[in-house]
Amino acid sequence: MRYLAVTRSRGPAWDHSRSLDEQDGFAEHASFMNALVAEGFIVLGGPLDDEESVLLIVDAPTEHAVRTRLAGDPWTATGLLELARVQEWEILLGG
Repeated sequence: MRYLAVTRSRGPAWDHSRSLDEQDGFAEHASFMNALVAEGFIVLGGPLDDEESVLLIVDAPTEHAVRTRLAGDPWTATGLLELARVQEWEILLGG
């Protein structure tokens, strides 16, 4: 089984004085991300302990497909989140 591990980081528009759900456009971002989960595009996701990054496990054929889909996230367009890294992840245990 193969997925893509996607790391997103806070962009230049992130307001560090505000919590996640207080950022501009949070409801629209959450709706967009929940739709990707419902479609099966995002398998797992959540923040990492550095408080600056999010890890998404994505079921997509290519990095280009990931970049294309996440470009539609309102937080991408407004600079709140940036795509930091996409890596292939092959599950060998527990799958």
